Amino acid sequence: MVLKKSFNPNLVQTTENTPAFIHTGPFANISHGNNSVIADLIALKLTDYLITESGFGADCGAEKLMDIKCRESSLRPDLAVLVATVRGLMMHGIGTYDKKVINQENLSILEKGCQNLQKHIENLKLFGLPVLVAINRFPEDSENELSLLKEKSTQAKADDVGVAEMFNQGGEGGIELAEKIVRLSEKGNSFKFLYEGGGIKEKLEKIAKKIYGAGEVTYSSLTEKRIDLFNSWGLDNLPICIAKTCYSLSHDPKLKGKPESFRFPIKDLRPAPGAGYLYALSGEIMTMPGLPTLPAAFNFDLDENGNISGLG
Repeated sequence: MVLKKSFNPNLVQTTENTPAFIHTGPFANISHGNNSVIADLIALKLTDYLITESGFGADCGAEKLMDIKCRESSLRPDLAVLVATVRGLMMHGIGTYDKKVINQENLSILEKGCQNLQKHIENLKLFGLPVLVAINRFPEDSENELSLLKEKSTQAKADDVGVAEMFNQGGEGGIELAEKIVRLSEKGNSFKFLYEGGGIKEKLEKIAKKIYGAGEVTYSSLTEKRIDLFNSWGLDNLPICIAKTCYSLSHDPKLKGKPESFRFPIKDLRPAPGAGYLYALSGEIMTMPGLPTLPAAFNFDLDENGNISGLG
């Protein structure tokens, strides 16, 4: 019933009347974090440049775009645009959210937090793509802070850095960034997946160690049983989607910055064969909103004539 009309891509417009397609956007901390292939294919027919979002950073959405969505669709990106903010990196520098601290210039804290940004650049480079860092500027950001972000991005081998000021200036504030996107998209790339083939554990460990920085992957007894079961079902050839926190590169939301050599626990593994992947659960993660004992959806229905009932 929910999908009866939502299958059609939703065309919306910005405040400057430019079009954007919205079609299925699952959260990247529990799913693949990307809009549908259908929306991308429609947009590619109608525009010269398509920007598609991968949610929650290069450790969640972008890795899943490359290894799941691109594998399934045969679409290949020309470059990766990595969005960063001074305030977000300040939080990684101090290890927690402290509004008073992050709203004041402190280059030593920001420099420490930039380790997180540099790891994301490193991750995107694993896929053979040019990387453009887009600094989403807030009004209180100082020139010193912006200069430090540019310096650290260049050190991590980002191909270019641009300041995004669309929030305050609209389209005019994105011209510099757009010009850099055009230039880098014509540069060429050597796109590749993080993994080709391999078993379930092999794919899990490549993601955990190369993307997250884990030193060891551990498996619960339930996970071990599920791996054996899915192997027997022939599902071991599917790509892997990992459900984890979006607040850290690791499974632990408290591990800020660039955590290294930690144990990455896989507590469960579940099949999504219709969507084309297996998904592992790590850390304390809920894959759906909490619901009452009898959710209202139990009363919804769609009859053979397409009539919807139970919404009243």
